[in-house]
Amino acid sequence: MYIKLWLLAVLCGVANGTLATPIIQHWQSPSGAKVLFVENHDIPMLDVALSIQAGSSFDNSEKKGVAGLTHHLLDLGADGINEDEIARGMADIGAQLGGSFDQDRASITLRTLSSKAELEKSLEIMALVVQSPTFAEKIFSREKVRVIAALKEAETKPESIAEKEFHQALFGKHPYGSPESGDVESVEKISATDIQKFYRDHYLAKEAVVAIMGDITRAKAEEIAQQLTGKLPLSESPVALPMVTMHITSNEKRIAHPASQSHILIGVPGMARNDPDYFPLYVGNHILGGGGFTSRLMKEVREKRGLAYNVYSYFMPLKQPGAFQIGLQTKKEQADGALKVVRDTLAEFIAKGPSESELMASKQNIIGGFPLRIDSNKKILDYLSIIGFYELPLSYLDDFTRNIDKVTVAEIRDAFKRHVNPKEMLTVVVGAPLEEGK
Repeated sequence: MYIKLWLLAVLCGVANGTLATPIIQHWQSPSGAKVLFVENHDIPMLDVALSIQAGSSFDNSEKKGVAGLTHHLLDLGADGINEDEIARGMADIGAQLGGSFDQDRASITLRTLSSKAELEKSLEIMALVVQSPTFAEKIFSREKVRVIAALKEAETKPESIAEKEFHQALFGKHPYGSPESGDVESVEKISATDIQKFYRDHYLAKEAVVAIMGDITRAKAEEIAQQLTGKLPLSESPVALPMVTMHITSNEKRIAHPASQSHILIGVPGMARNDPDYFPLYVGNHILGGGGFTSRLMKEVREKRGLAYNVYSYFMPLKQPGAFQIGLQTKKEQADGALKVVRDTLAEFIAKGPSESELMASKQNIIGGFPLRIDSNKKILDYLSIIGFYELPLSYLDDFTRNIDKVTVAEIRDAFKRHVNPKEMLTVVVGAPLEEGK
């Protein structure tokens, strides 16, 4: 009942131009980790996330896949406890270990009841997993075989081929161009020693961000943050990522494949998470291709011409500028026609920007849907991790709807012109017949 009343208050706040957002407490733990905490006693649950600067972009160029395999192996054996005991220990108390992995970060998450016995047991297991993984040779060898098998299977799928070729061509030698799971040739070279070294070099307390959301006090949150990071390695921080080259030469790659449809990806390096153009680009992309059936690309490609069931665009903001990507699938014989419509639509959008009516509708959609972005502990936890990891203002959630509301057509047009040049874009088509000479 309390949760329903809280959500009603939030929705009423949107209607009145204000929004009740979580109160974020923050500090640095004795270990050096950054901590963000939201205290909420509505339900007897606790969510915790530990994020580390240990994503795929920190892989060795000769052994791509080490970062992902390290993250994968964390909960498959820790000091004094094997993988079955970890899984059973969590299941017995109704807790869940999870995680995520991308170019920038490796994250480990916990969801548990906040009652004393369940909380202590789940945190004990998580602390072991995070700080004392064993990376046993037998488990490593087994999982390495599984990863290689998955990579070989991915090499047959047009969508996987397109994504791999797109990112490698888009970022070139920059670490963002490396596949998150590596490739078969590089993974075959990885040893258990490589995994152990990567853990020691990258899973560092001073690089950790701990996000905590739920039914505990500030004092308990401080204790938990230190419990999860106090025994992490103390190596020097990894070398900072090089800058992404923001402009590419016009390029198109066509790859033959027996699939019945062509898989098309178009893009450029886009924006970093802290880019001053973030909100104009965010709103503009919602209008262009991120707003589902209301987006301009969907209207032009699907509704007017029936060239694809779905077409989308998005920005992937990272520490360095991630990809701006447009994607669709279409019948092989329609690939060139669909590609032309997408390019023409994008060029017109960049030249003129959205209409005032499109902007108003997009703002209403984004602002009206904002309460659903923070309507659960898990969603708030995700925001806490992002705010801490990317060093965003602690007022990010408070300011979100105001930042959306003040975006103008001119700002969108100018931001897109700075970040997306239609004449300097990469195109990857997998499943289209190879054109003569390509």
